[in-house]
Amino acid sequence: MNAGARHTGRGRLAWLGDLLLGVRLSVAGGRSGRLRLALIAVGVGLGVGMLLLLAAAPTAVSAREQRRADRSMGAAVEQPGPDTLLALTVETRFRDEVVRGRILRPEGDRAPVPPGLPRVPTAGEMFVSPALAGLLDGPGGAVLAERWPARVAGTIAPTGLSGPDEVYFYVGSDTLTTEDEAQRIDAHGGEQPSGTDLMIVVLAVVGAAVMLLPVLVLVTTAVRFGSASRDRQLAAIRLVGADSRMTRRIAAGDALIGAALGLAAGGLVFLGLRRVVGALLPSDFSPYVADLRPVPVLLVLILLLVPAGAVLVALSALRRVVIEPLGVVRQSGARRRRLWWRLIPPGAGVVLLYPLLGGMSGEVGDGTRAQLAAGAILLLTGVVVLLPWLVQAVVRPLGRGSVAWQLGVRRLQLDSDTAVRSVSGIAVSVAGIIAVQGLLGASIAATSGSQPPADRFQMVAYTNGADGTGWGAALSGTPGVAEVRTAGYGYLRADPKDQIGVTVRVGDCEVLQQYASLPSCADGDAFQAVQPGWDSTSLDPGATTTVHGADDTAPVSRWAVPADLPTVTLYPGEAGPMSYLATPAALKVRPDLRGLITDAYLVRLDPADPDAVERVRNTMARLAPAAPLQLFGDERIGDQFDGARSVAQACAVLFLLFIGASMLVNVIEQLRERRRLLAVLAAFGTRRRVLSASVLYQVAVPAAIGLLLAVLIGSGLSAVLLAATRAPVEFDWPAIATMTATVAAMIMAVTAAGLPALFRLLTVQELRSE
Repeated sequence: MNAGARHTGRGRLAWLGDLLLGVRLSVAGGRSGRLRLALIAVGVGLGVGMLLLLAAAPTAVSAREQRRADRSMGAAVEQPGPDTLLALTVETRFRDEVVRGRILRPEGDRAPVPPGLPRVPTAGEMFVSPALAGLLDGPGGAVLAERWPARVAGTIAPTGLSGPDEVYFYVGSDTLTTEDEAQRIDAHGGEQPSGTDLMIVVLAVVGAAVMLLPVLVLVTTAVRFGSASRDRQLAAIRLVGADSRMTRRIAAGDALIGAALGLAAGGLVFLGLRRVVGALLPSDFSPYVADLRPVPVLLVLILLLVPAGAVLVALSALRRVVIEPLGVVRQSGARRRRLWWRLIPPGAGVVLLYPLLGGMSGEVGDGTRAQLAAGAILLLTGVVVLLPWLVQAVVRPLGRGSVAWQLGVRRLQLDSDTAVRSVSGIAVSVAGIIAVQGLLGASIAATSGSQPPADRFQMVAYTNGADGTGWGAALSGTPGVAEVRTAGYGYLRADPKDQIGVTVRVGDCEVLQQYASLPSCADGDAFQAVQPGWDSTSLDPGATTTVHGADDTAPVSRWAVPADLPTVTLYPGEAGPMSYLATPAALKVRPDLRGLITDAYLVRLDPADPDAVERVRNTMARLAPAAPLQLFGDERIGDQFDGARSVAQACAVLFLLFIGASMLVNVIEQLRERRRLLAVLAAFGTRRRVLSASVLYQVAVPAAIGLLLAVLIGSGLSAVLLAATRAPVEFDWPAIATMTATVAAMIMAVTAAGLPALFRLLTVQELRSE
């Protein structure tokens, strides 16, 4: 009975039998078949694991934000009652850790209990997060414990924390009042304010897009592992009577079992990744393991689209393969690729990103995030779709050169698909890394490029409107403090009818140098101050003003604005920007600033005492827990972005290593497919050196084109994102060149690692044919 008759006899379920036959042949394919299936399962599994991790990110973020919203303070209540609670949110630091918490004072026996606590702490009690408990029990914990004169009564449950690594506390008080800026509430929970930095949002969105594309390329590449051996198996099936339709269904079954095993392996990879991913993230963003659950819709899409995509890739690979009963013929030749449709994805990405060039607001909504992600993905997709056309266009006129060059180029002219597939994943990764690195570099420059000097004073405490009486003496008496200097401010009024006036920061030259980089300074100097992003209010040169301070009704002195006043740029800090900086002699006020508003206490620390900073923080926690405390020369934020850059580089290395491994498998597979041709060349006297060089050329040419395209598109995307975040559009060309050279070296090293397989194939036995 022929194949057509068997097909008719099986009826409508014939396709199911063919699929099952493909599964059976794939599983029972001997040692080489099992190796091929294992490679597909591992490749698809790694990709699926990353997809599941990306699909779980929204759930983790939503759970974290929900817990933060649940513990936020509710609406303020005017009158105290049995169900009211006074709460003051405070933030401090212990070394490099940010410590946040609340001071609580119940005003009745029914005061609302914060989430994660069994009860409201009484005076002298505190509840801490597990991370804070670890700090208290660790090195220097005794100094940190002095900050709150309370005993630890328990730990905060996960329902009251944003994540497992959050450093948080609740401490009870019997002296807290509304005059301490405490808020009276009768319930917890409310809308969580969005305070995420714009750069962080863009980094998260683009980072997800950058991770997604290489993963998809990785999955599609893994599905095609060992396609040549599968095609030979299908040819054998044709020999026993299968037709072309049955062959395609068998190939689909083969792809399905590989994808199914890949999904299972991806689940295991995801279970392993969800336990370690928190260690790669800052403590404020580390998720609970239970929070990393893929969004159901995205999970269903992954479970459906990965097998469907595997089948489509397998069937697409058969379009240029003629499988006959006596062998496999691969179509090759000058198949011209069309350019017009390849310009659509990057063009659409440019259209989506173009409206963002004017800059985004601080609040980025879901629509803007979707627009940003879609634009970035489409622009990066341009690397994948443009690379095949570009490689063909470049290699078409090539020809002259050495024998090795001609062998390598001719192979690319006949069939460049395999080489392009190997390089496209790396090219997309490089383009995405360039874009992310540009954002991170701009963030580091913005946060650490302009910091107050820390050689004279190391920190400053601001009253923030509170009464600072006694602060100077308390800080001076703190162990480890060598000197305390004060700074103040006042108002300049050119017209007595002005209600407020123009602000001026007053202090000696050493103090003023902590607020701006001064060209030179002597007692009697004054400066006009500006700050990026702030509209400074200035007075006309020569205008005569009155200087007002604590007593708003009586001026302290008079000051004529000099005509040649130098302009200086203010450092970013905890204090509000001032329009002028002036020494006491310039405004004709007393050196002790009497009559002005003293709001800053600059502290010089003993360099021999490593815990001096922590003791000053302890003193300020007793004086005014909510008072801003700025550390000069603080690079914590810059270090966080630098750490994020290190994480991005580590992720990029992992991506590139696996893509390099898949590239090595592809090189070896292609060598095995061409082993008879290579053996013929060797039999005719072609040297190993020539054949090795030809293999390197086959990879080097597409790699060079792909990396060049990646640098162009990645730099363009980086420029768009920098403009959208209102950051200076600057490129770190040395870093880009170093990374590109490193990737190129990795590609050559991976290709060279496949040469031993080439040498084993250059034997007489490979000339045998059955």
